[in-house]
Amino acid sequence: MKRGAMTMIAPLLFSMSIFAQNVDTQISGKLDVQGRYYLNEGMYKHQDYQEQFSFSIQPELYWEWNNSTDSLIFKPFYRYDHQDDERSHADIREFLWTHVGDDWEIKTGIGKVFWGVTEFQHLVDTINQTDGVESFDGEEKLGQPMVNLSLIRDWGVIDAFILPGFRERTFSGQMGRLRPPFHVEGDFAQYESTRTDNHIDYALRWSHSIDVFDFGLHWFNGTNRDPDLHLEKGGEDGYFIPFYEQTNQFGVDAQATIDEWLLKFEALSRNGLNGTYTAAQAGFEYSFYGVADSDADIGLLLEYGWDDRGLDSNSGFQNDLFFGARFTFNDVQSTELLIGGGYDLDYESNSLFVEGSHRIGNNWKIVIDAQFFNSKDMSDPSYSIKEDDYIQLTLEYYL
Repeated sequence: MKRGAMTMIAPLLFSMSIFAQNVDTQISGKLDVQGRYYLNEGMYKHQDYQEQFSFSIQPELYWEWNNSTDSLIFKPFYRYDHQDDERSHADIREFLWTHVGDDWEIKTGIGKVFWGVTEFQHLVDTINQTDGVESFDGEEKLGQPMVNLSLIRDWGVIDAFILPGFRERTFSGQMGRLRPPFHVEGDFAQYESTRTDNHIDYALRWSHSIDVFDFGLHWFNGTNRDPDLHLEKGGEDGYFIPFYEQTNQFGVDAQATIDEWLLKFEALSRNGLNGTYTAAQAGFEYSFYGVADSDADIGLLLEYGWDDRGLDSNSGFQNDLFFGARFTFNDVQSTELLIGGGYDLDYESNSLFVEGSHRIGNNWKIVIDAQFFNSKDMSDPSYSIKEDDYIQLTLEYYL
């Protein structure tokens, strides 16, 4: 971890030493073994393989004291990958002390914060950096050094954040799949701020619930979590260098639950070195409960993503339609299945995905993930992964 994170760890350890005699301790965690099979060899140099195996370990230690008003969670993570050296990595997902007052709480250390309501793209999920090598969909995040003060009022919850120390995004290496046409050299990352990855970021969020509506408004000022990729040189030896600009961002997320309907909306306006842009993601989920007199539920999803930068957007979701179906079987094994896809209305490319999980006994779970890509336009960002269709099987063991 960087200097900002290290300054957080000392007070956490000090707090634990004071209350060590009256601490309630819980130990849990997860181990997994993962196999991924690509239907084709990759398009680029060093991608002439189809099998990829890895394993990960994520223990979780939780301490509680002072009649549950103080707690500390420690959640380290490590993955080894036999093909991609950059995917073999370690992180502290959480190392967070929490103190709870009557109508406030404070969290200090390394934590994870999620903002957002939509299914296929989380525009407003800003606090944590994406762990780009851990999952293709961007759902996995790196731990972020933070001080978070929450004020709980009748008119909503105010969250204030001080974020010392920036986490660079992880990218697949030269041997990795699911990457741009040139690999990303994170060691050469560049920053707009002269403080580079030691810049202190700030954020505020107000969230509230009224009747069927849940909504939040946020402001963020600091280092953009989404880097621009600058090509250093072309040819087989070319590579990208990530550039992290300073940004000022306002955003909103809202959700309405109306009978079987779940309406979702996220939007942001972000100002940076390259000007100001606006992006939005909106859609719905409609649920059928107890299908055919069974315990199973089915939810149908439809969303649209828009970015006013158009084809200059680095998100890849500048004018895209998303669809899916969620199957929840409500059985003893907690079986779930999500099938969906996306269609780019500008590039006329499309993708399909399958996500499923099934519990085995009390401690085991099997997870399946599959992604399929179709792109014919070389200017489409997804063209570089059009040969990276894969099926992935993960066996998880929970402590």
